[in-house]
Amino acid sequence: MTFSAEVKPTTRRTDVLEWVSEIARLTKPSSIHWVTGSESEQRHLIDVMVAAGTIAQLNPEKRPNSFIARSHESDVARVESRTFICSTHQKDAGPNNNWAEPDEMRSTLGGVFTESMRGRTMYVIPFLMGPIGSPVTRAGIEITDSPYVVMSMGVMTRAGIVAMEVIDSGVDWVKAVHSVGAPLEQGEADVPWPCNTTKYITHFPETREIWSFGSAYGGNALLGKKAFALRIASAMARDEGWLAEHMMLIRATSPDGRVKHIAAAFPSACGKTNFAMLQPTLPGWTIETLGDDIVWMWVDEDGKLRAINPETGFFGVAPGTSEKSNPVAMETMWGNTIFTNVAVTDDNDVWWEGMTRETPDHLIDWRGDDWTPASEQPASHPNARFTVAISQCPSTAAGWDDPHGVVIDALIFGGRRRTTMPLVVEARSWQHGVYLGATMASERTAAGEGIVGELTRDPFAMAPFTGYHVGDHWAHWLAIGERLAQSGHAPRIFQVNWFRRGDDGRFLWPGFGENIRVVDWIVKRLSGETGGVDSPIGVLPHRADVNMHGLTVSDADLTELLTVDHAVIEEDAISAQSVLEFAGVRTPQSMWDENAETLRLSS
Repeated sequence: MTFSAEVKPTTRRTDVLEWVSEIARLTKPSSIHWVTGSESEQRHLIDVMVAAGTIAQLNPEKRPNSFIARSHESDVARVESRTFICSTHQKDAGPNNNWAEPDEMRSTLGGVFTESMRGRTMYVIPFLMGPIGSPVTRAGIEITDSPYVVMSMGVMTRAGIVAMEVIDSGVDWVKAVHSVGAPLEQGEADVPWPCNTTKYITHFPETREIWSFGSAYGGNALLGKKAFALRIASAMARDEGWLAEHMMLIRATSPDGRVKHIAAAFPSACGKTNFAMLQPTLPGWTIETLGDDIVWMWVDEDGKLRAINPETGFFGVAPGTSEKSNPVAMETMWGNTIFTNVAVTDDNDVWWEGMTRETPDHLIDWRGDDWTPASEQPASHPNARFTVAISQCPSTAAGWDDPHGVVIDALIFGGRRRTTMPLVVEARSWQHGVYLGATMASERTAAGEGIVGELTRDPFAMAPFTGYHVGDHWAHWLAIGERLAQSGHAPRIFQVNWFRRGDDGRFLWPGFGENIRVVDWIVKRLSGETGGVDSPIGVLPHRADVNMHGLTVSDADLTELLTVDHAVIEEDAISAQSVLEFAGVRTPQSMWDENAETLRLSS
């Protein structure tokens, strides 16, 4: 294929040009656009999408430069059942992934991608995951026929000429191909949200490729996110000796000026963003945001674990976000935000369940229909999202994009558990902490497929995202721990549960800004200022060591939050054996040893 003047490439790399030409020959777009990341380009994309009905502008006085998008009803979340790891050997994909034989999948993809972009523009998006100059920053190029994807990738990654300049320097890059799978015949009218009932989200870890077909939603289409930054990057990290994890990242500064950096893993829609933007209720504490979803970590030359956030934006769950639960997120969304599948008020602003105490009398729901409180369905989809730049967040830490990253002092694992798990517990060792991460469980949310509320084991909150065998992932964490142990700089590992409920169904812990009290205890543990109580699952706080000043929680509730029932823990440890058995022969023996120790201590 030759490039006309209007689609002049922004690179001279022969391998890039040949690959783009190859994809164009396969998909047959009507034109090619090399994304630059300029403001004029963004305005053009907005005009294109508004004209197509893909997005609509919100009230510019209330929400400047912000837009609402409504997806097709079949395209609202990750499609884990259609997500594949195409490793050369099935055993390397592991039982945690759907595996497809690479050559067979390439043949299938060749069929569905043939002329899939007919009548559409093919966009070429060079992008970086991570700041320029970081030892773990990696490059990619996503080809897509969705302007919505282009606009969103511009928020979530360092996209355009800035990325192509890095790629032109000769670095390796991940190939990512996406199509909504809705070719247009000449003169055929488009639909606002083109997609296809057939969907594939496929990953080739050995060749560092991603092919996504049929969906235009979220991580299915924004291939820098879960597909690259977790599934492909986790395989890269295993091969290269670092970690790519589903975590948020904060800087915590205590009243006496001590600065600690904490990374925490929670399943999607379990409070990562709220924690990343926490506004402390304890005087003198400051929490600054470094990232809300993905963390890449490596062992530096001093033997310390360092971390960066490879993204540049937030792709957060809107329902439940409010001035009470996350005022920082609400302030971040003042403008320049893309909202997807939320409701719209009569004055053309956004609304979702949990946003305000009072429910509006009338809305246009996420399907575009009239809605009132009497309607049977929610006004916004439970997995409705906001996409906004991290630079707009008032709690964003200075130097959040420093290529050297930050040294990690503590790691936290957490899930949504109504029972069983306490408010906070410290692991006995790195090995025990890996066991807590490997066996963590959470109630399923609307971010993925499955029954909402169902308790499921979600190792490291990475069950849908580990790009290789889950047992090998645990072994990789243990290997990182051995390297850290040699220098004596291994972070301490904790587990939290903000969602414990009483017998009457109410939450026992107020959460939100009050979670700083847990951070306070963790930081004091790191400096040796406070003791703890041994339990079968680790070290629990003494009740007197949790700062409860100004907070009303009954003695009975606090006791339940900070103690564990040995019989219940024994049952949970027996249940946890299922995930160790699930990983089969690749489960490290140390995970079985930790399970046996938990059973011994709880009996």
